[in-house]
Amino acid sequence: MKNILVPVGSVENGVNNLRYAVNFASFTQARVYVTCIKTDENTEAVLREVLNSVDTKDVQVVSKRISGDIFEGIASLSRVLNIDFMILSPQSVDINDEVYLGKVTGKIVRQTEIPLMIVPKDYLFRRFDSILFAFKNAPIVSDETSDTLESFLEIFHSKLHLLQVVTPDTANNFRTLSEPVAKLNGELRTTENATVFEGIVEHFNAIDPEMLCILRRKEKMSFFRKLWGTHNEILKKDFHTSKPLLILKERE
Repeated sequence: MKNILVPVGSVENGVNNLRYAVNFASFTQARVYVTCIKTDENTEAVLREVLNSVDTKDVQVVSKRISGDIFEGIASLSRVLNIDFMILSPQSVDINDEVYLGKVTGKIVRQTEIPLMIVPKDYLFRRFDSILFAFKNAPIVSDETSDTLESFLEIFHSKLHLLQVVTPDTANNFRTLSEPVAKLNGELRTTENATVFEGIVEHFNAIDPEMLCILRRKEKMSFFRKLWGTHNEILKKDFHTSKPLLILKERE
C-alpha cells in the first residue's frame, strides 16, 4: 500500500476521506493522490477546498484531475500512478438514507481490481486492533488476496477473527479453509445463517472489530453479486456496516 487514491465527490466527504487517508498513510509510508469525481465544472474548486481543509502532516498528497468518463479516468490514473489501494465514501455523490453503497461508489467497486476501503461518513481514523474477515466459500482465496490482509495485520498488529458463514447453498467442499486463509492464524468461528450478512450481524457485536473485511468474487452467486442484482446500489436493509469496510478482489 504505497500509492493510495482518494476519489471525492463532495467537499464534506472529501475532507473526511482525505483526512482518514493521511492518517492511514502515516502508518504505511504511502503517497496519497486525491481526485474529484464530480461531473460538472467545479472539480478544481472541490479539490482545492478539500486540500485546504486537511492537515497533510508529513504525508505527500498530490491532486490529480480526471477528464471524460470518471470510471475510465480512475482506471487510467490507477495504471499510470501504480495505485495499490483506494479509500472511498459509501455514497460519493448522491446521498440517500436508504442506501449503503451508492451507484458511483458501487460501480467503482465492481470495476476495479484494486483493494479498497469504504469509510463511513464522519468516521475518525483509529488503529485496527481487531479485524473481522467474513466469508462463505472458504477455499478459493489466492495468495495475493491474503497477502493484502496479512499486510494490515503486520502494520497494525491486529487480531484477526475469521467468520465462516455457512448458507444453504454452501457446498461441503467449500467449507475447508484453504492454505492462504489458514496461514493467517485467525480465530475461527463457523455459523449457519440464511445469508452472509445475517451471520455478520449475529456475531459482529461480540467480536467488536475496528474493520470488516469482505471478498468480492466473480461467480454469479457471490456475496456482492446477490446484493447488487442488476443495479450498482446496495441498500442498508440488505447490507451495511458502521465500521470501515475492506473489500478484497479475489483473483481466481
